[in-house]
Amino acid sequence: MEKNVFLRLAEERYTTKHYNGKMIPREQFATLCEILRLAPTSVNAQAWHFFTAHTAEARAKLLPALPDFNHDRVTGASDVVVFTVPTKLTDAHFERVLEKEAADGRFPNDEIRKQQDQGRRYFAGLHMGSEKDLVEWEARQAYIGMGIMLYAAAGMGIDSTCLEGVDFKKVDEILGLREKGLTAVVLLSLGYRNPNDGNAMRPKSRLATEEIFTEIK
Repeated sequence: MEKNVFLRLAEERYTTKHYNGKMIPREQFATLCEILRLAPTSVNAQAWHFFTAHTAEARAKLLPALPDFNHDRVTGASDVVVFTVPTKLTDAHFERVLEKEAADGRFPNDEIRKQQDQGRRYFAGLHMGSEKDLVEWEARQAYIGMGIMLYAAAGMGIDSTCLEGVDFKKVDEILGLREKGLTAVVLLSLGYRNPNDGNAMRPKSRLATEEIFTEIK
């Protein structure tokens, strides 16, 4: 029996530590961005905005927000995607999402449109009591998108690194995000591994299934 494609990608994908500087073809990168655009979010809130850095100059702008050990994962990559989320969810945002859903034909009548708007505002409103709660809720959506992009890239033979140790306040400052009502929550590098990347040669290690799954009875 042929192995499940997604299982194979999960077994083979790894976090790239060193890139070779090769550029991702723009058509393929556009496909990755489209896959990210189609990623699910809670109540279809789509409370995110993505900044992409492709040129060496653009990627270098992000270096002051990263520890030295992560610089190679930016300078050697093809692209870096900065995942940001709004610090406030406004009526204008809810209305824009609703209008797009209507234009895409999701509402057979006005009553269903009204229910969708009310439901989205209710569930989002559960997290709008403070900026901290809202951003944490939105960041969980961003991580869903990041995971989908990681495996979409792997399926296209593109390597990736979710960057840690990021000074997100510095990213906000560099990109002027606060002035745009946004804050950064994830940085993702994309490109092609250096053939000497030691991490690619190490076996994947995860805790055993029986240690992390419990069936509720």
